[in-house]
Order: sequence, then C-alpha cells, then structure tokens
Amino acid sequence: MPADASKRYTRLTGGPRGALLMQTPDADYLTAFLRVARHLAAIGVPAPAVIAVEAAENLALVEDLGTASMAEALDAGADPQPLYLDAARSMARLHASPPPEGLPAWDAAAMSRTAAATFLDWWWPAVLGAPPSDAVRAELDAAIRAMLAPFAAGGIVHRDFFPANLIPTSQGMALIDFQDAAVGHSVYDLVSLVEDARRDVAPALRQAVIDEYLTLRPELGAADLRAAMAVHAAQRHLRVAALWVRLDRRDGKPHYLAHGPRCWALLDRALAHEAAAPLARFLDAHVPRALRRNPA
Repeated sequence: MPADASKRYTRLTGGPRGALLMQTPDADYLTAFLRVARHLAAIGVPAPAVIAVEAAENLALVEDLGTASMAEALDAGADPQPLYLDAARSMARLHASPPPEGLPAWDAAAMSRTAAATFLDWWWPAVLGAPPSDAVRAELDAAIRAMLAPFAAGGIVHRDFFPANLIPTSQGMALIDFQDAAVGHSVYDLVSLVEDARRDVAPALRQAVIDEYLTLRPELGAADLRAAMAVHAAQRHLRVAALWVRLDRRDGKPHYLAHGPRCWALLDRALAHEAAAPLARFLDAHVPRALRRNPA
C-alpha cells in the first residue's frame, strides 16, 4: 500500500482474517501506537485490533478495516450527517475515559512551540521577508499561553481527528493514525473534525455535530465549550495555515497551499471570540489583515 511520512503498510491476503503488516520507523513509534491501540480496545472505541507484534523489527500485524475512509465516503457523495454524527459518538467515547499512562502533553507550552515552528519559522519570513525577532517570538509564546491558560485539561486527544483518519464500520466510526495521541483538552479533536483544514463543513452540520457531542458530554456546558473551541481553533488554524507554507517551501508540495484560504478564514472566525483576544492582539500588532494569507 502507499506509504505515508512515517510508516509502511502491506496488505496480507489468504489468512483467517484481513490483516495489515505495519512497519514503523522506530521503537518509540511502535510503543506509542500499541499503547493507544490497547487503550481504545479497553474502552470500546472501534480501532484496528492488534493481532501480533515483532518488537525487535518494529513490526505489528493489525486488523484490516478496509480502504474506505470517511473522507472517501464523503468524496463519493455519501450523506455527511450520519458519518459526522458517528464520528462525534466515537470521539465522545474516547474523551469520556481517563487517558492511559505515558502519553505526552498537548498543553499550552507544546501548542505554542508547534505554532511557532510553522508560523514564525516558515510563514513569517515567506510573507514578511525576514525572520521574526526574539521579542516577537516571546510575544507569540506569551499570547498563546495566555489564551490557552483558562482551558487546561487532562484528557486524551487524538490530535488529528478528521475524516481521512476515520473508517466507518458496523461497530461505529473507527479511529486510525492515533499514535500521536496526547493529554490535552478534548475540544481540540472536536475542532479538528468540524473545522477541518482540508474540507468545508456546512454550518448546520457543524452545529449538529457539536450538539451531538454535548448531548453525550453535557458536563462540558455549551458556553464553556464554545470558548474552548475558539481558543483551540485559533491555535490550530494559525499553525496549519503556516504548515501549508512549510510543505510548499521545504517539501516541494505546493498543492497544500490550496487549503490556505480556508484556514485563514477559520482563524479569523476563531479570533472574533473574546477568549481568543490575546492572540488577536498579537496579530493586530504585527500582521495586518491584508497579509493574513498564503505568500504571494
């Protein structure tokens, strides 16, 4: 099967069940994958079952759930609402359980570092013509930390919860590519799903998914959820809008820039919420609205 940036799959046929041989890049990757896979199995969230492991070779034999992801179903014209609501249910089940031990933190410090690594290191010099100063770096770090500080949380987050990483099954929406799961605020996954960087989500569908998620997790509260979504959306969209620039300039993948306008528009919407004010003030001070776009 086509390889991605970190692992390779070989589809195996002729055995007692469909299986994929997964070749991971190193022991840490395999350990992270297995940790989360076992956790998902324990809490009843659909995911590929681990059939066997050969740790010395960084190999795992995992259940083959097929090739039809939620993204492919949407592209083929499937009704999006049942798919998105199934995804919301799997997400709520994931978030309702305590995370396994050993996951990294996806906290304000980590989110600030990752935003700087794309926005300041790649987008900034591409658009503004020179690297940012140390003072600018410190200001962005302070803004993101201040914005996220009221929303610290200790739950598990998938971190890339979007249709290409979801597979419809008879048991519900299955999760794949979960090896980067971390401990953070659950709404990060909700933002990833309903404010997708790669595809538009209709406003009515977005609200239906949020309502379904709140029905399953009413302890979050609608107002608190909206505020938490705004600040995590602001960080994510800033980081990903600039990530497309890195993929273009460093990796020779300019087609990703097509998603830039969507990300900048989603960022603008997130910044309108008062909870995102620290980041909004930083951008107003340093990046005129006319420049909030892909490099020319």
